[in-house]
Amino acid sequence: MTSFLDPLIAFVSAHAWLAYLTLFLAALLEAVPVVGSVIPGSTIILALSALVPGGELKLPWVLLAAALGAVLGDGSAYWIGHRQQREILDTWPLTNYPRLVAQSESFFHRFGTWAVFFARFVPPIRAFVPVTAGALGMAPAKFYAVNIPAILAWAPAHVLPGVLAVSALHEYAGLHHHGHVGKHIWILTVVAVAIVVSVGLWFIRRRHGSGVAEAKPRG
Repeated sequence: MTSFLDPLIAFVSAHAWLAYLTLFLAALLEAVPVVGSVIPGSTIILALSALVPGGELKLPWVLLAAALGAVLGDGSAYWIGHRQQREILDTWPLTNYPRLVAQSESFFHRFGTWAVFFARFVPPIRAFVPVTAGALGMAPAKFYAVNIPAILAWAPAHVLPGVLAVSALHEYAGLHHHGHVGKHIWILTVVAVAIVVSVGLWFIRRRHGSGVAEAKPRG
């Protein structure tokens, strides 16, 4: 894995714009209904944040790329729901995920406007709440008044842990930036935790039902 990470870090250092584009797309796709439930956007953002302390990436641009991707992803999902109303929730591919759609509706009814804020931090319904908010008639002004502050909190929450962890390893553990050891430790930890969580969720869903069902027959 280390032999793979070193060339990756060198590539990012030479082509930083591709890393910013990757961060943007990761945040955007994670907010798309259905797609966001399988794209490991948060894992990608957390992992790439390790490249900020060594100067391969710049913190303001990392935050901006992640925030813009999330705004565009959430906003697009919301407007699809807003234009098609509740009909979108009974349309493919959402009909293949009745459990997640039901959970997002329940989440929205339970927390109201604040569901848009809280959902930003709760995968996988994060990818379903914006479209649900639009489908259930939430006003655009109210949606963005909650969604944008949520994203402004979400982006640093996903970027700063990697920055602080790698910086601490270099500062207090005596690791050098040029050796990339701190970056390796953080990236491998993030990937390992993501795998463990994914496997755990897979077992839970397998035990209690995957939430994936056949599309409803059309009348």
